[in-house]
Amino acid sequence: MPALPPPADNPKLSAPDKNTPTFSPDHISVIYVLGGPGAGKGTQCAHLVRDYGFKHLSAGDLLRAEQDRPDSQFGNMIKEYIADGKIVPMEVTVQLLENAMTEEINSQKEQSTVRRFLIDGFPRQMDQALKFEESVCPSQFTLFFDCPEDLMQERLINRGKTSGRADDNAESIKKRFRTFVETSMPVVDHFEKQGKVVKISAAKSPEEIYAEVKKRMGEWGFEMTK
Repeated sequence: MPALPPPADNPKLSAPDKNTPTFSPDHISVIYVLGGPGAGKGTQCAHLVRDYGFKHLSAGDLLRAEQDRPDSQFGNMIKEYIADGKIVPMEVTVQLLENAMTEEINSQKEQSTVRRFLIDGFPRQMDQALKFEESVCPSQFTLFFDCPEDLMQERLINRGKTSGRADDNAESIKKRFRTFVETSMPVVDHFEKQGKVVKISAAKSPEEIYAEVKKRMGEWGFEMTK
């Protein structure tokens, strides 16, 4: 994994080490959303945004936007990692998420409001999880969508016909499956040992999945704001 440039080279993306998180879980609710590629995370996140007032942040979307930003010094590196199905260096992803959260909070007029963030496709590996929890904000729990690999592959192949995404092809899909099992499942296991994982079967219809999601959200004290 290539080393990132020192902070002085890109202060926006290279965050200094901090002793305390930027945001307090007393005021900011963060839920991680994990599941293999094609598990339906984006669809369920859209429902939660609509009904529960969450701000949806997709780590993958932020990385793709950064790779396309003309003056980004990380653009080519991100593009190569995504094409190979590899995980982008932790420092880049964590800082992009913190930047997006800060921008969203600063745009809200009512500062007394409890903010809710869904972070989709993150953390992808243990160093991301530990870094984000220590320096940005401890999470409430991880929403884990469990789906068989053959079903995820079928969904992605169909999505690739219209998505235009470079990684929605058979070769990249296989690499992404392997990466998820090898690096992301340990994250799920880590938080499960802390009692902070909500596991949802994602092999059902979107409507059935969301009915279970709403039930479990209520168990964690989240009420609909719609």
